Amino acid sequence: MKLMYCLVFSMLVVGCTKKMETPENLFLVKTNVPIDYAKASAKDIEEYAKVTLKNTVKAVEVIKQIDAPTFENVFVAMDDMYNKTSTASNILYMLYWVSPDSLSRINGLAGYQLLDSLTTNIYSDKAIYNKMISFRSSSPYNELKGNRKLMVDDLILQFEQSGVNLTNDKLTIVNSLIKEISQLSSQYSENMNKSAEILTLDEQGAEGLPENFKNTYKTGTSKYEIPIINATRDPVLKNASREETRKAYYIKFNNRAADKNMTILDSLIQKRYELGQTMGSKSYAEYTLKLRMAKNPETVWSFINDLVDRSKEKAKADIELLKAIKQKETASKNLTEIQSWDIPYYNNEILKTKWNVDNELIRNYLPMEQCLKGVFDIYQKLLGLEFRKVENPSVWHKEVSLYEVFEGNKLKGRFYLDLFPRPNKESWFYGVQLSPGKATADGYEVPCSMLLGNFTRPTATLPSLLSHSELRTLFHEFGHIMNAIAYHGEFALQSGAKADFVESMSQIFENWIWDYESLSSFSKNYKTGEVLPKEIFDNMINARNLSSGLGLISSLRSCIYDMEAYDKYDPKSGLNTDELWKKIDTQLGIMPMHVEGTHPQASWIHINTHPVYYYGYLWSKVYAQDMFTEFEKNGLTSTETGIRYRELILANGSQRDIVAGVQEFLGRPSNNEAYIRSLGLK
Repeated sequence: MKLMYCLVFSMLVVGCTKKMETPENLFLVKTNVPIDYAKASAKDIEEYAKVTLKNTVKAVEVIKQIDAPTFENVFVAMDDMYNKTSTASNILYMLYWVSPDSLSRINGLAGYQLLDSLTTNIYSDKAIYNKMISFRSSSPYNELKGNRKLMVDDLILQFEQSGVNLTNDKLTIVNSLIKEISQLSSQYSENMNKSAEILTLDEQGAEGLPENFKNTYKTGTSKYEIPIINATRDPVLKNASREETRKAYYIKFNNRAADKNMTILDSLIQKRYELGQTMGSKSYAEYTLKLRMAKNPETVWSFINDLVDRSKEKAKADIELLKAIKQKETASKNLTEIQSWDIPYYNNEILKTKWNVDNELIRNYLPMEQCLKGVFDIYQKLLGLEFRKVENPSVWHKEVSLYEVFEGNKLKGRFYLDLFPRPNKESWFYGVQLSPGKATADGYEVPCSMLLGNFTRPTATLPSLLSHSELRTLFHEFGHIMNAIAYHGEFALQSGAKADFVESMSQIFENWIWDYESLSSFSKNYKTGEVLPKEIFDNMINARNLSSGLGLISSLRSCIYDMEAYDKYDPKSGLNTDELWKKIDTQLGIMPMHVEGTHPQASWIHINTHPVYYYGYLWSKVYAQDMFTEFEKNGLTSTETGIRYRELILANGSQRDIVAGVQEFLGRPSNNEAYIRSLGLK
């Protein structure tokens, strides 16, 4: 195995050397110089992957030839290599997600998969692992403290988690499975992003839809063609007064890519199970949770079940309220069963009739330009930072903008904004890290990130108008950007937080849109300039926990599905991924949420690219709401508290135990009281 591994690497080096006489490439820029994306061709992207591959192979060989392992020549060298390889992987995958050029997308994905396969081999390389173990057995290891000792321990654990201690035969199986999973996952995403379903409506079918929305998708006299994308989901499901329209949209939305992705998902679940088994775990969930805060499936199940118990009665009461409003509207007891496509609509009806909250009216106060200004003003004030827009940046699409982040006159990082949907672009919302922060011989290499969005596109006559829910998404994803930018640690390997804590650092910032002083600073009517009236905001506050129990149950339903698929899978009986929805609905006993003939799991990004992750949103929310109590106590504009939060939490990555960091920020151990209170469940 070792001989074959060396031969493969030698072939890669030779192959790359022949094709690449020089390592020069427009992606290989000097420290803190932005990449010239506008000039990047598909060929440049292909060469970037090959050059990175070549350089990584050479760096690995140097480490493997070391006679006397030290912290610097093994662990710092690994960090240097990781920094370059992970940055290239992130950029290549980002271009696969966002590039308008099809060949660039193809080469971006191919380059990512090339480096991903290489990384898999590196993290299971016994020769490198033995160098690490040799150092850990030496006296200099015992002299390490703080983040340096933690990096050694964490990197060794990651190698062990990658199967480095397996027999060669088993390791071959693991590496093959990881490669297959990566390829299947990419195909799933591509199928989802290429989905181009349209709902065609006449005037009667479009009844209840906002006029601005209808005008955007009007294609002829009394005819509307509505694309089935994230940006149109809420406007249709919350406002279409005809149940037939809501049902038709719901079914199309939950069948995106089902013709291709159902079989892919089956393979993903099976192969991830095989991976967990080969790694010595009873399930894929047990395997992957070892590096999370939760540690094991039992902790996750206990967490989920506790929240189910807390929210069940409120969810049942929420359903009865929806039934009552449906009965009143239809004037028929025979039509009062609530269907999944009814929930957004009747919640919206209750908001309008009982609480006088009109989400479409509120949109008029939330034009994207003003919302971005609000996000920037609040984050800058809170975190003690300044965002400076780069004029005429070199970007991959004309709609993309670039900002530099400063603390005083010190550059802290950069971020790109790519906010609106377009054909073949990744269809979800992400705060994407492109490169981590890291200390280098040429000075500190600052982090770079991108906010990938799919918000309602502006038209010739109308700006992009956000719902309050979309504003929450904007605040949330920008929190991920600030989390990445805040990091200023010594090593790139320590820039990322644990997967089930990372969402908390974005979720906490959602609270500012529920503060009138903060919201009114930028929520101004796009026509008149009028500030969102306090009366409307107070009504929003009073209605905030409408269907909070049902909303939590819906989230828990997804958590259970994710865990069932990856913790309870039995290869003997297999798994019908449609029947699983029905099983969970029966267990919860709230309502049959699954709609026969739909396959939402075929276009669910988390079950594909983020398995055993969904519980983390709720797990993180507990921490987010608890940490927010410090801002409630000290003031939502307290820069002092914000900078403490930035340094202790956002900038931490994995440099110290995050539970200790949270406890230091709060001045006490964390608890779930604030989270339960925020849902009106206590």
